[in-house]
Amino acid sequence: MALSKIPDSVSKFTNVFDVLQERGFIRQTTHEDEIRSLLEKEKVKFYIGFDPTANSLHVGHFMQIIIMMYMQKFGHTPIVLVGGGTGMIGDPSGRSDMRKLMTKEIVKENCQQFEYTFKRFIDFGEGKAITVNNADWLLDLNYINFIRDIGKHFSVNNMLRAECFKSRMETGLSFLEFNYMLMQAYDFLVLNNEYGCKLQFGGDDQWSNILAGVDLIRREKSGQTYGMTFKLLTTSEGKKMGKTEKGALWLDPLKTTPYEFYQYWRNVEDADVENCLSLLTFLSMDEVRRLGALEGSAINEAKEILAYHVTELVHGTEEANKARDAAKALFGGEGSMDDVPTTQIEASRFAGEGLGVVNLIREIGLVPSNGEGFRTIQQGGLTIDDVKIEDPKKFLTEKDFTNGSILIKKGKKTYHRVVLV
Repeated sequence: MALSKIPDSVSKFTNVFDVLQERGFIRQTTHEDEIRSLLEKEKVKFYIGFDPTANSLHVGHFMQIIIMMYMQKFGHTPIVLVGGGTGMIGDPSGRSDMRKLMTKEIVKENCQQFEYTFKRFIDFGEGKAITVNNADWLLDLNYINFIRDIGKHFSVNNMLRAECFKSRMETGLSFLEFNYMLMQAYDFLVLNNEYGCKLQFGGDDQWSNILAGVDLIRREKSGQTYGMTFKLLTTSEGKKMGKTEKGALWLDPLKTTPYEFYQYWRNVEDADVENCLSLLTFLSMDEVRRLGALEGSAINEAKEILAYHVTELVHGTEEANKARDAAKALFGGEGSMDDVPTTQIEASRFAGEGLGVVNLIREIGLVPSNGEGFRTIQQGGLTIDDVKIEDPKKFLTEKDFTNGSILIKKGKKTYHRVVLV
């Protein structure tokens, strides 16, 4: 059960608001004192929305999942909203261009993948949590009725002052995206009517949309609801975390392997360790502060603990152990190489003249293109079995493989094994 992942040590607080505040999640609230009191006195239904922009959730979503886990631990009821309707448009918040539109079939498939992932972390037992899809009420809306009934409550002047729209005024904002705020606000109204949902949570980039929902409910039914945003997962320099050479850091092990996931956290900057431990693990804050205060080579202990705990939460104990052992084999000379990222390639492809090293590293995903492969070698960033590759036009043959395998290293921290079959 997901809740067993949260230790009882958080129960030193009687209010989940204090937990979220101590750990540094909370950024903005519509009514801080009222929200804190509400979470203290009532068992509240709240919601967080997730648009299915890909077929996997990523580590930024994982922060929101952890918040739902904390809330559920304290007896509150998560409403997990999957955006099968809003996903047909795409949220303009935090973007410099319009999202690529997806077909209904892709949106539906992505929603199903999201729902499967949520069940790994959230207890959906009777009365424990609710999952909804806003396609159920958005896709069949009568547009004229919607604009008459809902659109009348929105001021275009106020909308254009919202951060999610202001940043797009120079590059262009489509009318399609301009509707997004109305739809997210309408989601909150529907959930308030159907389930008595009183709270909407989201990342700090959702502040304008959350305010719109609170205001819509006030105008439409004189109801009082609340909103709260959480910090985005960023580095100490303010850059978004969770980006790798292959793209986002996904929760799906088929898109980001447990080893790659582990190594990402093992290699975070020293200044980001305490923040990541606080937001992405359930370690006590005393332990988080102790680990975050380590300096010099000692900070590596904290990074290893961070990497292990986050990987264990997302992929389970067995995969976390494998990832840790693979890292020890590569960097510490101990442990098994079995779980190092490996690609099997037919030996016949290395017969005769062989296979170009640039083509190889592109094929196994170490570089996105041949051009990047050439640059990596020219800059001295590639070794094979501890020998630096200096000629980007080099070809590899079977003679280059020791006992049928080679270990390729890109930069200081990225390893990949190629095994002949």
